[in-house]
Amino acid sequence: MAETQTIELEPVDAVEITTLVDNTVDHLLPDSGRARRASLGGVPGGPRVETPLLAEPRIADALVAEHGFSALVQVSRGGRTHRLLFDAGLSTGGVAHNMDVLGARVADIEAIVMSHGHIDHTGGLHGLVARNGRRRLPMLLHPDFWLERRIAPPEREPLELPTVSRGALEGAGFEVIEGARPSLLLDGSVLITGEVARSTEFERGFPVHQAKRGGAWTPDPLILDDQALVVSVRGRGLVVLTGCGHAGIVNIVRHARALTGEPRVAAIVGGLHLSGPLFDPIIPATVEALAGFAPGMIVPAHCSGFAATRAISLALPDAFVQSSAGTRYIIDAQTGARPGAGGA
Repeated sequence: MAETQTIELEPVDAVEITTLVDNTVDHLLPDSGRARRASLGGVPGGPRVETPLLAEPRIADALVAEHGFSALVQVSRGGRTHRLLFDAGLSTGGVAHNMDVLGARVADIEAIVMSHGHIDHTGGLHGLVARNGRRRLPMLLHPDFWLERRIAPPEREPLELPTVSRGALEGAGFEVIEGARPSLLLDGSVLITGEVARSTEFERGFPVHQAKRGGAWTPDPLILDDQALVVSVRGRGLVVLTGCGHAGIVNIVRHARALTGEPRVAAIVGGLHLSGPLFDPIIPATVEALAGFAPGMIVPAHCSGFAATRAISLALPDAFVQSSAGTRYIIDAQTGARPGAGGA
């Protein structure tokens, strides 16, 4: 289990999170004080597609939704701006396509952080390579990222999950940086949690999940490579970004607070893995703990599930924001959570 240590996380002036890939996209959601929604008309100068069956010969290309997650993280500090990619979605071309639609450039990404090794967070890596060519790009991940895995429900045929090839990844130009402990990026302004300490009684992982170790399938409910990205916004507190949240969102936030010594939670964004009957029993305890953190904003995405999302929206109505692919969230030192200014 992860060992907690104090990390000197440098506060930033602002952090912007753009959801590149998510399970849903809804262009009818309005902008708010917390979110700037992507326009159905795309960004100025964005890609357009031929539409021979429409009166208009070409229209703006559209965002796609899929069972996966990816986010572009932009951090601003002292007049300098840096961009990281967090996960890469499911399909080969989904994240690259949505970046094009949103006007985001793969060439601007300085590093990639992988939350864990499941295919719905790794599948789009090839599309990024195809878009940007061979490029030496740092990629941070946990050593268990490479494990062969499967979902093995009782009395059902196991479903094996595709696994990333380390050789192919390095051959494509990625500089793999492994680590189970916390690490800092961008001059100490971004924290990658590494392996998350499990401190709650109710977040016990994914009971039907297995991994192959020593040539044999063994129970792997904890999915120890699950890690989160954390930024501290000056005067506002922590922004916590998760992929699936297999470690348990309460465990993750507790771990981030313990690592940084910062008790305030400005925002929680990403997958909370509370979807389906296996997780229904822990939703009340999870929501109660989340309310105790008093987050300024919470955006359940990807694998959070309808029941948990609804419960969070009812318990934290002032903080809750509905997720949708293409949405941008900005938390800054002056105004807290506020809308972006268009584009990506």
